Amino acid sequence: MRKLAAVLTAATWLIATAGVAHAERDPGTFYVDAAAGNDSAAGTAAATAWNTLAKVNGFGFVPGDQIMFKRGGSWTGTLELSDSGNSDHPITVGAYGSGALPKIGGPVLNCVFVTGSNIFIGDLRASGCKWAGFELAGDGIVLDTVQADNNVAGVSIRGGSDGNEIRWSTLVDNNKMSVNDSKPDNDSGAFGVLVNGDDNKIRHNTISGSFASSIDYTYDGAAVEIFNGDRNYIEYNKTSDNDTFTELGHDSGETSDDNVFAYNSITSTKPSGTFLITRGAQSNIGPVMRTLAINNSVNLPNGDGWSCDQGCGPDILKLRNNIVKVGKKVGYDDSFDTGNPADAADEDRGVYQGSVYQFTLGAHSVKADPLYTSATDLRLKAGSPAIGRAENSNYQYDLADKDLTGLTRDSGAYQR
Repeated sequence: MRKLAAVLTAATWLIATAGVAHAERDPGTFYVDAAAGNDSAAGTAAATAWNTLAKVNGFGFVPGDQIMFKRGGSWTGTLELSDSGNSDHPITVGAYGSGALPKIGGPVLNCVFVTGSNIFIGDLRASGCKWAGFELAGDGIVLDTVQADNNVAGVSIRGGSDGNEIRWSTLVDNNKMSVNDSKPDNDSGAFGVLVNGDDNKIRHNTISGSFASSIDYTYDGAAVEIFNGDRNYIEYNKTSDNDTFTELGHDSGETSDDNVFAYNSITSTKPSGTFLITRGAQSNIGPVMRTLAINNSVNLPNGDGWSCDQGCGPDILKLRNNIVKVGKKVGYDDSFDTGNPADAADEDRGVYQGSVYQFTLGAHSVKADPLYTSATDLRLKAGSPAIGRAENSNYQYDLADKDLTGLTRDSGAYQR
């Protein structure tokens, strides 16, 4: 993103349909088999499975319906989910049989395009599409144990698509650029998740390989990028080999406020990398208000920590209980240049190790080796300065699902 001049090429594509009304019927289960299915069959049993995405896309689903793709199968084209379930009876998309996840892939714009709401999608792979593996344009959509790879964005959540959840999924090598040209400061792409909506949860995922060459920035990409999105929660994710863990910004007249990043692990072996980038009101894509980064563990031997510029202040960025070990700049806020404490991020109870410090550490923060178990295993060794350093929060579990009730909290994503 850097300045995300393009909220992305796909934003110019219109939602084709909002779902249509269908005659009432009892919900059922429908099967799809790429190898042995027949679109003229009933589709209501594995022995009478449908065959094509076109059959699924043209059928009218009702709340409570289940659409089951046969494992080991592969479909070329876009799965379009335009019908809606409800909060009690979502439409469910899943898999049956044994073998590899059902694969839906390009060369098309989106592998899976969801304009309906209250839809649960599990056990599906979206691969090799021109924009997104999963493009979400409805509300209340859950992606659970899905895989997205070799797209521009593993998951794209459009503006106005709110209250969705991406969990327990694998988003790997989404490393294509959507904009990569000679125009300055506009390159964009290589997203694990791109969030343009509000109140979404991105939790318990593995996100890796969002890293691509860029004419403007040398390298670009992000595990989770938020643009025009408020109150999103990015928690308990394991991320590796992405160019940036997160960057935030918004268009004029929009906001990207009150986003939370908690208990995430960030590692990389790539030649560059950054933990977090945000900005204040002097930026043409700011101000980004009240970002909270709490209990994250970072190890980027060739990278940087966090940056809060162009009008930083305690109302822009709050950092608590983080461990940031990097090879280059640990952190930057505007107070380094202005000398004014009002231009500083609100930072405390962190453990920092790196070569350059361009911020003032909080009263309970320290410069020290955090004593990670290894470069990729960010659990703490005995004697780590992060042990017992953290302040309490409402989070009751760490990244390893350890119950924190009654414990003196450690900084970072893992409780010793």
